[in-house]
Amino acid sequence: MEKTKEGKAKKEAKKLNIREATICETTAQMLEKAERDGVETSFHRAVDMKPCPIGAQSACCKHCAMGPCRLNAKDPYAKTGVCGATIDTIESRNFARMVATGAAAHTDHGMAMLDLFREVVHGNITDYRIKDPIKLQDVAAEIGIEVEGRSIEDIANDFYSELERTYTQVEGEIPFMKRVPEKTLETWRKQGVVPRGAMREVMELLHRTHIGVDQDYENITKQINRCALSDGWGGSMVATEISDILFGTPTPVRTEVDMGVLKEDHVNIIIHGHEPNLFESMLDSVNDPSLIRAAKDAGAEGINLVGMCCSGLEMLSRHGIPHAGNFQSTEEVIVTGAVDAMGVDIQCIKQGLSSVADCYGTRFFTTNPRCHIEGAEHIALDEHNPRKCTDAIVEMGIVRFKNRKLPVEIPQKKTTSVMGFSHEYINYMLGGTFRSSYTPLNDNIINGRIRGVAGVVGCTNPRIKHDWVHVELVKELIRNDVLVLQTGCSQISLAKAGLCTPEAAHLAGAGLREVCETVGMPPVLGLGACVDNSRILIAAAEMVKVGGLGDSIADLPAAGAAPEWMSEKAISIGQYFVASGVYTVFGVTFPIIEETKFHKLLFDGLEELGFGKWGFTIDPYEMARMMIEHIDKKRKALGIDKARERVLFDMAARRDLEAA
Repeated sequence: MEKTKEGKAKKEAKKLNIREATICETTAQMLEKAERDGVETSFHRAVDMKPCPIGAQSACCKHCAMGPCRLNAKDPYAKTGVCGATIDTIESRNFARMVATGAAAHTDHGMAMLDLFREVVHGNITDYRIKDPIKLQDVAAEIGIEVEGRSIEDIANDFYSELERTYTQVEGEIPFMKRVPEKTLETWRKQGVVPRGAMREVMELLHRTHIGVDQDYENITKQINRCALSDGWGGSMVATEISDILFGTPTPVRTEVDMGVLKEDHVNIIIHGHEPNLFESMLDSVNDPSLIRAAKDAGAEGINLVGMCCSGLEMLSRHGIPHAGNFQSTEEVIVTGAVDAMGVDIQCIKQGLSSVADCYGTRFFTTNPRCHIEGAEHIALDEHNPRKCTDAIVEMGIVRFKNRKLPVEIPQKKTTSVMGFSHEYINYMLGGTFRSSYTPLNDNIINGRIRGVAGVVGCTNPRIKHDWVHVELVKELIRNDVLVLQTGCSQISLAKAGLCTPEAAHLAGAGLREVCETVGMPPVLGLGACVDNSRILIAAAEMVKVGGLGDSIADLPAAGAAPEWMSEKAISIGQYFVASGVYTVFGVTFPIIEETKFHKLLFDGLEELGFGKWGFTIDPYEMARMMIEHIDKKRKALGIDKARERVLFDMAARRDLEAA
């Protein structure tokens, strides 16, 4: 009996405290329903699964059959691995493999988009087309392609050939190095970290981590930087630019976010993943008159297309498609019982979705050859005939709607948000049609109205209170006049909290509020999916180019954060921002033992070499303090830390300024 009581007490101690797990009301409501229904989600599994403390601090190595070798995190230099590898070698190898995998994910995504672009240009794929030829011309000219007097087809062919070097080149510098500020590029050349081609950088980094190859943490770190930069300024940037050219460059749209966007009397179709081509085809399918008629014949009022995670953000930004939630809500949205079909492609797809979908009769489909899931139906998306896949998903969603057996419970909460702030639109928003420029942004940073800029990005993680760190961090930043740029799941956390509308400017400090109200923009600018962190790099380079804020990205009063990161992609993103010169703070955990030599290199030594550096804390208020202190340090170095008197110009003064 005593053992039974002990076991029961242990089980109760592991019970999920829903109100401590998330601040998202709709996710909490669905977690309560999941428990009533006897359904397990990642929140429950996180409570039941204790993280390995040795692995969390990267104090183990399983790279050969002489191990796995486990070192003591409390005394990391007390012993070495069987081969003699020190803690710094082991940590840097493990960290390198995370960067390589994350960079490979974005690189493969970018290469898939480039492959699609090639087939569209060659006329082999007709369901997609170039929707933004102006951007094609602009970006082509940036990387040295002649555009004057040439046809779009000729420009596109040369553009493809040039961008292909991003992946396949074995020597030289990748094309988008032409966008990097000269002083930043000079630092990279001096340190030997300018990326050649993404395939080579990922391959070489993985080779170096093999047993008996690179055993100097400083040398491994050089290749870590090189590989990460091939992601941010290569694979990711290509993915963003090609997506814009093919599907349209985002401009701000007002739409709705949260689970309340589901409709009980409609066939609800959710698309979740990262590549926009699946979603773009699905948009055509749900608007097909014959499929709409089939839905109505089944008793529905229509078809309701909804996004989740990053592909949802792509469609929200381009088309205003409503968004149901971020990564950590993907299982919970199925618990509503209202989701008739969910289609997924790649990245951030939980295997648990398959079993949760099975519990509620939701039709769950994988569509990409890179991602099959045991128990899920697979319908391959063939870009030569994408409607075959997306029509089938809609048709089976209609069948499921007609045969719904379980009660539906949709949380009645949704929030309006304004997102879709591409680099091009920010340029226009600040300067207008004829004088588009980042100059007003730089000027307002110099005069002190805006203290600096912060990129707050990344995932959500059940090891920390869902959405809370994102929201509290950003509230603290904007209150201190820091303009926030957002991508990925963080963007949805902030949208649900009502921070992604111009009306949210009242939460900002007086200076930032004044700028937001003048321009009519939110204090939090949503730039798109996690691959669109490249937009933040482009913005940083443009700020340097405009002038007045230093000669290098490392000079800018700027900082970055991923408060709830969970994936290897996040580590690669963080590293390419650090390598680009940005102070980058992560939350949740950091996979390195403090005070080791490798830790000191990442958290201090890289900055001394002209790069940025890492920071870590799980507390949002401490994170804000660290980022603001760094921004103030950069302001002081630029000589713009002193308060400046604000002068209101009359018309005569404006004319004098323009004449000058």
